Amino acid sequence: MATALAAADGFAVDVPLRPDPGFLEIGQGEWEGLPAAEIERRWPEVIAGWRRDPLRHWAPGGESIATVNVRTRAALAGLLARLGERGGATGGRRSHVLGYGEPPSQDPWTILVGHDGVFKVALLALMDLPLERFWSFPFALCGISVVEFRAGRPRLRAHNLTDHLAPFDDERAQAIEVERTEAGAL
Repeated sequence: MATALAAADGFAVDVPLRPDPGFLEIGQGEWEGLPAAEIERRWPEVIAGWRRDPLRHWAPGGESIATVNVRTRAALAGLLARLGERGGATGGRRSHVLGYGEPPSQDPWTILVGHDGVFKVALLALMDLPLERFWSFPFALCGISVVEFRAGRPRLRAHNLTDHLAPFDDERAQAIEVERTEAGAL
């Protein structure tokens, strides 16, 4: 991912990669690597419980949301402390209100790359919402979310941006069209 970010158009910054186990995806125990249909066949009651109430139901041998919450909050605290030391994230100089002709922020920034489960927990922590709201933030595959800190408070600026994936959709649509044409489909 660091290579992809560094190669991005107009991105002329060396991007250090700093793995953090606090942001690892939720451990799914016996479900790891299995297709959804297999999980539903082997553990129908457990997966139904997970979808209804993930605080009381989780994969056999997997992590509970409470456990993920502890490690994710610790990782967020460390990340925000590092950003604060560099002059951002906790400062109060920027207005709560977007706009008003403010110059672009010079605060430090970071990019977190990970999976939706741990990011659901991270957003709940940042937005000071209870874990019971776990399913409130859906994440698109390869979607981008942006959290900005203004006056020391997190603001969800964007969620599930996927416009960057449009060229892949276009390529797939073109491949399907070629296949249909070659097959003689109407």
